[in-house]
Amino acid sequence: METKTLRAHFDGSQILLDEPFELEPNVELIITVLPKSSDEEREDWTRLSLESLARAYSDDEPEYSLDLIKEANPAYEGR
Repeated sequence: METKTLRAHFDGSQILLDEPFELEPNVELIITVLPKSSDEEREDWTRLSLESLARAYSDDEPEYSLDLIKEANPAYEGR
């Protein structure tokens, strides 16, 4: 059997797979316990991401016209 990563959770008494998967008897498993992220930590990462995007794509960014393109990408379908 090839190595496969499966999502699962612990319900307080046993480990349950989040999606059905056929396991052979006595197959070896490695269990990785992930830390529970807090809502505060998630908010911090979200805020950092939004601030970084705002710096990269601010309202005062220059508009680049098509005549500045030196070599067109022939695979670009245009939008």
